[in-house]
Amino acid sequence: MKNKTRNIVTILFFLIGTTFFYGQNNDWEKIKSLKVAFFTEQLELSSDEAKGFWPVYDDFEKELHKLYDDRRELKKKYNYNNLSEKDSKHLLETYLEFEKQKVEITKKHYAKISKVLSYRKTYKLARLEEDFKRRLIREYRNKHKKGKQ
Repeated sequence: MKNKTRNIVTILFFLIGTTFFYGQNNDWEKIKSLKVAFFTEQLELSSDEAKGFWPVYDDFEKELHKLYDDRRELKKKYNYNNLSEKDSKHLLETYLEFEKQKVEITKKHYAKISKVLSYRKTYKLARLEEDFKRRLIREYRNKHKKGKQ
């Protein structure tokens, strides 16, 4: 019964939060707030765990965002409709290097997180990240379906 209640509260919070978020012109800070609340509740973080977890997780996200920003800057330099074989090879190699770096960053930070949280919670975090992304995408699609009707 406790799990059902918690799940209902989580779903309601998420739905209300995403509705509020989308009403505010896609503010990234709103997504971050929703993510913090969602992860804290789903991982059942104690105050001590949260104090240790969030700084490490924030560093993880900053490092990933820098990697994505660098990749985005590189992609701006090319016209994808007119790529030479040489440019295509370079972009493919760069993409594979990007994926390798992303895995290395993830490994490094999950090792740090597992020193603050149990391995069970660390693994659950990986699953929750995917769940959070899917929920955001679902809410986004639902919002745009309603707008087109």
